[in-house]
Amino acid sequence: MNSKPIRIPGPDHPITIARTREHITVTVAGQRIADTRDALTLREAAYPPVHYIPRKDVAMSLLERTSHLTYCPYKGDCVYYSIPAGGERAVNAVWSYEAPYDAVSQIREYLAFYPDRVDAIQIKE
Repeated sequence: MNSKPIRIPGPDHPITIARTREHITVTVAGQRIADTRDALTLREAAYPPVHYIPRKDVAMSLLERTSHLTYCPYKGDCVYYSIPAGGERAVNAVWSYEAPYDAVSQIREYLAFYPDRVDAIQIKE
């Protein structure tokens, strides 16, 4: 039996996911970690929008998976990555839902970055 609660987005906790064609780059310690025009923007309840970047557009070799895990009842289990080049500040700077719940299945194979743990997330048209 699954002891973790599972919730479905709805009027009391909306979640929308839309493709964005803006050019998004993420840099740490002078290195471009991500570069995409295929991001998804997830808007959840009153939280700020989050840009999810496809793994194919992330320099995965510059990331290091950590043992840190969290759980969201709307999205599922979440894994984390650090960016060693960024030092302590970039520990657990990246997260991913590798097996997200059906309601947000579009974010599978995508990563998101904490803005305060990287040098820059630039968004250009």
